[in-house]
Amino acid sequence: MKVQSVFKTFNLQIICIAMVVIVILPILLTLFAAFKTGADMVNTSPLALPPAERITFDNFAKVLNDRNLYTGFRNTLIILAVSLVFNVMFGTITAYIIERFSFRFKKFVVSLFFLGMLIPTFVTEISRFKIISGLGLYNTLGAPIVIYVASDLMQLYIYRQFISKISVSLDESAILDGCSYWGLFSRIIFPLLKPATATVCIIKSITIINDMYIPYLYMPKTRLRTLTTYLMNYANAQQGSWQTLAAGIIIIMLPTVLLYIFFQKYILSGVVAGAVKE
Repeated sequence: MKVQSVFKTFNLQIICIAMVVIVILPILLTLFAAFKTGADMVNTSPLALPPAERITFDNFAKVLNDRNLYTGFRNTLIILAVSLVFNVMFGTITAYIIERFSFRFKKFVVSLFFLGMLIPTFVTEISRFKIISGLGLYNTLGAPIVIYVASDLMQLYIYRQFISKISVSLDESAILDGCSYWGLFSRIIFPLLKPATATVCIIKSITIINDMYIPYLYMPKTRLRTLTTYLMNYANAQQGSWQTLAAGIIIIMLPTVLLYIFFQKYILSGVVAGAVKE
């Protein structure tokens, strides 16, 4: 039994190490490429830095001196801020209504919400594109905002888990004291949802900042590029710009990595909240 236990532990460690390598290796390749010249990209191993005397920061300087980077940052910030406000507002109100009130066809409505989460995006892409175009939002910042608010209902699940843990007697006490439903929600329930709101904002921020597909498809104009679509300026191997592309990836990746590192405890607690009922 002891030998089996040791063998099992060894296998688990090998699997964990393999998973770490799979995740870290592409990041290392990108990081090493960012410090290389065009010649070193050809003459040195992808898994090695160039000699110390040939390490260059010119790739980072080129990206940071490109004003399109700051245009992408501005557009991403606008999309992110507006999307988060509406996600939090609609998510909290909808989750509260579902958890606290009974109404006709409630189960059917909830089923529709979760059905929307289960259907793959590419299945509805044509109809979604026509709707966005019909609303006059194509090639505007409004297109990704509407999609980020309407198509991803992850916040509804998180808020429902938190609200289900808040005692209903708190609502009853507030109503007996003459508080309106809106006052109850805005003054009591919403402040108690701060951990859930932090979780939603962090997860949504990482998703929106890293998304390239929606901004590229719905905002092809150069002045509407986001941080991720900005990288396409360097994604041309014929121009020998892979090292510049790597530097741009590192610069754009840093905010989301730091965001996740500093707030990962909120992400984990928000996702598992309400998963276990006592």
